[in-house]
Amino acid sequence: MADMGSFRDAVTAWAAGGPGGPVHELAGRLSVRTAVLLEGPSDAAAVEALAARHGRDLAGEGVCVLPMGGAMSVGRFARLLGPSGLDLRLTGLCDERERGYYVRALEQADASLHGLFVCAADLEDELIRALGVTRVTELVEAEGDARPLKTFLRQPAQQGRTAQQQLRRFLGTKKGRKIHYGHALVAALTPDRAPAPLANLLAAL
Repeated sequence: MADMGSFRDAVTAWAAGGPGGPVHELAGRLSVRTAVLLEGPSDAAAVEALAARHGRDLAGEGVCVLPMGGAMSVGRFARLLGPSGLDLRLTGLCDERERGYYVRALEQADASLHGLFVCAADLEDELIRALGVTRVTELVEAEGDARPLKTFLRQPAQQGRTAQQQLRRFLGTKKGRKIHYGHALVAALTPDRAPAPLANLLAAL
């Protein structure tokens, strides 16, 4: 049964050089209207978790939340999904240091972003600031990562860093951890504490 996950997989395969036919067929069947261009799966996890908290069914609304495997891929995806390809409405979330990739890629693809929402450092940093170091530490402990965190904090490389910087680094130390905490940290937010880039992105969809 076709779903938005199937469409996302087909787009990723198309971007890697595969056939575009399945993408066009699925886009029509699923009434896809918008693609949210994201750097990676942890960003997608956070966007989908916040949407669920607000009672939004993005897939049902024709919105594809699309992790691209890095900001440098945005040009390829914009060409395939923008005016010269599927002609979808494009929007995105990125880190400040990656803003230039998005802007240049969209200009080259003759595509317009319907909102580019920028995190100061990255989305994990935004979520840690929104929740506070104490609350994030409590969540890490509640998720069963208290011992790995203590071991991590004893490393010489972590000395001299702020607690927020240490937590941000910790979330990226194990494969899948960013994705897991993308869900967990968003689930812990109160409705009025969602980081502005994430909240504004959801509001624009």
